[in-house]
Amino acid sequence: MAAVNELAPQVGMQAACRAFAFNPGFVYRDRARRRGVFTRHPISVRARPPLAFSIAEQEPLLGVLDSERFADTAPATIYATLLDEGHYYGSVRTMYRLLAAQNQAGDRRRQRRHPGYTKPELLAIQPNEVWSWDISKLKGPVKWTYFHLYVILDIFSRYVVGWMIAHRETAELAEQLIADTIAKQNIVPGTLTLHADRGTSMRSKSVAQLLIDLDVTKTHSRPHVSDDNPYSEAHFKTLKYRPDFPARFGSIEDARAHCREFFDWYNTEHRHSGIAFMPPDTVHYGRSTALTEQRGVTLDEAFIAHPARFKGIAPRPPSGPTAAWINPPKKDITPPTITPNCSLNSSTIVSQTH
Repeated sequence: MAAVNELAPQVGMQAACRAFAFNPGFVYRDRARRRGVFTRHPISVRARPPLAFSIAEQEPLLGVLDSERFADTAPATIYATLLDEGHYYGSVRTMYRLLAAQNQAGDRRRQRRHPGYTKPELLAIQPNEVWSWDISKLKGPVKWTYFHLYVILDIFSRYVVGWMIAHRETAELAEQLIADTIAKQNIVPGTLTLHADRGTSMRSKSVAQLLIDLDVTKTHSRPHVSDDNPYSEAHFKTLKYRPDFPARFGSIEDARAHCREFFDWYNTEHRHSGIAFMPPDTVHYGRSTALTEQRGVTLDEAFIAHPARFKGIAPRPPSGPTAAWINPPKKDITPPTITPNCSLNSSTIVSQTH
């Protein structure tokens, strides 16, 4: 620092700081501290501006502002009205300043308050416990034309239990698809939860009434939170990132034919990373345990044939899914408290922290 101060009068502060890799602000602050500028002194009270209204001048103006005539009027309107009548009590800024000093400058209009949305926390430990559904747009033959793809997905097995393509998005079509899918899967009343985002069809009265009649619990994502419906979002990405997915569909029949082939592949052949790389229908219809055992037999044979390749440790296949969450609750992990004690040795501390 001393070298910077010695060199600064000769080459300038900026060049001296660059030479010694110092920040100029740091040098200036150090100088100020040495001069005592930053020492703790009592804060001085600002002197009253000479043009400020006196108490005698403030009272008439405050009386006008609080009068029945102007109690609900903006200061700018009060100023203009009084000026038109040949009176001047003060500027608009003075009126605002006086009202603020009396805590009368707040907004008194009734503002809309958005309700608090609860984060959905859903758990599925077997198929047909929690379904997620959504609607995605597929581009039509020309610009600004779309087909609407409705998809219902089981979050435990990732199996697409129902889908439909229509020219438009309506609550009536969604109601029909949900009712048909529930009947096809033989859902027992009171055992299914249906999750969706907050689209108009998802929150429609007709769909809500249908779910009440079928004794199905419905939940919705929070506004503008895509993570609350991750399974449907990931599924649509799988659909649209496939190499054979076209930029546009020539007709609704082309879209239906493409999706029919895709969903057949997805449910029966696609090895899904979220379910131990098993096809969704294998998990959905209870064949995951047999497939895991079959994989284990194959790995055992490979280990017996070449144990050195596995370093003497028999490989095991990934186990099938046991649970699927939407927003799993955060684990409250509180570190253990160790009472200070001079007699504790390292082994005692380790045993208490595990």
